[in-house]
Amino acid sequence: MKSLNKVEKELHDLTDDTIAEHSSRFFKTGMGEYGEGDIFLGIRVPEQRKIAKKYRDIPLEEVKHLLASAYHEVRLTAIFILVYKYKKSDTDNKEIIYRFYMDNLDAVNNWDLVDSSAGYIAGHYLIDKDKSVLYKFAKSDNLWKRRISIIATSFFISKGFLQDTFQIAELLLKDQEDLIHKAVGWMLRETGKKDRTALLSFLKTHYSVMPRTMLRYSIEKFPDSERKMILAGDFSIF
Repeated sequence: MKSLNKVEKELHDLTDDTIAEHSSRFFKTGMGEYGEGDIFLGIRVPEQRKIAKKYRDIPLEEVKHLLASAYHEVRLTAIFILVYKYKKSDTDNKEIIYRFYMDNLDAVNNWDLVDSSAGYIAGHYLIDKDKSVLYKFAKSDNLWKRRISIIATSFFISKGFLQDTFQIAELLLKDQEDLIHKAVGWMLRETGKKDRTALLSFLKTHYSVMPRTMLRYSIEKFPDSERKMILAGDFSIF
């Protein structure tokens, strides 16, 4: 039996209909919703991580088959495998895994799949390279590529490089999707942990056109009195 079949069998053995039903609602799989058509086995993430770690050495061609699965948890487990592979790889293999990831983004089609991979693979790989692909993604019609564009910068932020986060956030200010508002707000909040002054400067420039969800997420860690002032457009004390 191929390793990919073992992965699928172990996941299917953990199927829980109650969890699957809850996941279907949580990840908005109804008609017209962002996760329309996605189907779930009903497996908790820690169990998926255990299986991914166990099979992290399977070849990329088998990972590709897992990424093609109709089941959300199989794809997410494949993503975890990729991240494990990337972390332990040398420079040359990191590039191979990055290219593989970028070539298979059709499978990265929900926010948890993006958030579990974009920073760890794309962000890590691109930190000292041309980042134009992220700016291209920020202008994409594809919701998940737009989310990748900003979430990938989480790794840049962790290393103290904030410029790309602010520039991509600016490109996404008028995005219509709530999932982008939340993602941008989250990354802006993270920049504030590194440079509060830089975040305040960005907010002062853009607060009037920022979606309120984005703005609220970005100032979530501010004291309550400061949050109220910023939401009112008052930056007089900063």
